[in-house]
Amino acid sequence: MSARPNEYGQAVGRPLPGWTAVPAPAGVTLEGRFCRVEPLDADRHAGDLYAAFALAADGSDWTYMSAGPFDSPADYRAYVTATTQADDPLHYAVVDPRTGKAAGSLALMRQDPSNGVVEVGSVAFSPLLKRTPISTEAQYLLMSYAFDELGYRRYEWKCDSLNAPSRTAALRLGFTFEGIFRQAVVYKGRSRDTAWYSVIDSEWPRVGMALREWLAPGNFDAEGRQKRSLSDIRAPDDV
Repeated sequence: MSARPNEYGQAVGRPLPGWTAVPAPAGVTLEGRFCRVEPLDADRHAGDLYAAFALAADGSDWTYMSAGPFDSPADYRAYVTATTQADDPLHYAVVDPRTGKAAGSLALMRQDPSNGVVEVGSVAFSPLLKRTPISTEAQYLLMSYAFDELGYRRYEWKCDSLNAPSRTAALRLGFTFEGIFRQAVVYKGRSRDTAWYSVIDSEWPRVGMALREWLAPGNFDAEGRQKRSLSDIRAPDDV
């Protein structure tokens, strides 16, 4: 962070003379090429989501989530109904336009409009989304919404420090690792050290451009396979 001396010779952060609080996230619908992100709704999405999650071989996708796995469609529907009563976290469904069905969900949470900070979390992607362009585009759409439409300064990603897939995903998407908060959370009867990642507004143009280049039609062959990875696209900036 850049610093300057104040009248006492102390280092202080750069001034933000025009800063005002940004809007809180809203229940918007975000349209992409591969997916649609829309407000999570029990009536519209719970049945499709439960069926999509049931395609997994076991319940390991829920190990690092605060809830789940769920024993029945009714249990999952009750969870969705409860979690959609509040605006923070604000949950969204990820819909595959080819089928019209939701296949994952994620949320904007720990919203701090006064400081321009928000976190993406509660990411639950079914086997239908994993390692597909949909999963990347859903993340991009929410990031772009936060930075480009709402004007946030900081976009966070936090996860259990032992959740290797989540940590890998954060780095792949362009987040910067910031450190470990030890014994930060107790969930499911166990202690969690939390790994922190972020993208800040000055980084977003570069991060967003790489994501757009990866998602561009020309980056996929006739079978839908990527031609260049995100890390390859970012490589000139990372040297």
